[in-house]
Amino acid sequence: MPEPRTLHYFVADVHLGLRGADREGREARFLAFLDAIPAEKTEALYMLGDIWDFWYEYHDVIPREGARVIAALLRLMDAGVKVFFIPGNHDVWTYSFFESLGMRRLEQPALVRIGDMDFCLGHGDGLGDVPFGDRLIGWIFHNRVLQALFSCLHPWLAFRLGNAWSSRNRQTHEGFVFDEEKIPLRHFADAFARGHKVDVFVFGHYHHRLDTRLAGGQQLVILGDWLGGDSPYALFDGRELRLISSGV
Repeated sequence: MPEPRTLHYFVADVHLGLRGADREGREARFLAFLDAIPAEKTEALYMLGDIWDFWYEYHDVIPREGARVIAALLRLMDAGVKVFFIPGNHDVWTYSFFESLGMRRLEQPALVRIGDMDFCLGHGDGLGDVPFGDRLIGWIFHNRVLQALFSCLHPWLAFRLGNAWSSRNRQTHEGFVFDEEKIPLRHFADAFARGHKVDVFVFGHYHHRLDTRLAGGQQLVILGDWLGGDSPYALFDGRELRLISSGV
């Protein structure tokens, strides 16, 4: 009798393709992470946004960055692992390619029942009382008319503009100070838990690791990023969710 699949993995903010920050080593570490997932014991992998630093797919054109990652994800799915993804603010422009490979798209905040526990999953951008500028950018990125206009650009130009925006966005947020009591996501989770049954919240986006408890007892996990040589992810074994890090 085959062993029951009880493991669920969560990862975010790998930022494949980002110039600098050990670009090739980061992809190698992520590939090693995917290849180390024990498919025979794993039910699902949840990718919670910004796996790619910039992703924009045309009807007939997709980014070439991370092709080996796509191959590794296909190997997992062929072995019976379900792969879910939630777009982040850097890889929001996914339309049908991932689904055509067999991945399953979720929209934040996604309520998912895993075992005997209720999870709320998302990337984390735009949740809570975020600044007006961030809300405006979110509206622009999700506007179908503006997306169609952007698609009129030749991919050579579009990807250079996209990568330039990503680099500038990172420079803009270099002075961000993480305070778990003040981040909009914390207030979102507190409010959301009052109206929904949730045991565990799992998000990315803030580039800091956090494993804490809300006032109502719910676990709140922010996964952290892969940019500084770390390889953080979360693992749920059917009983508890643990935030795991290489400790770099």
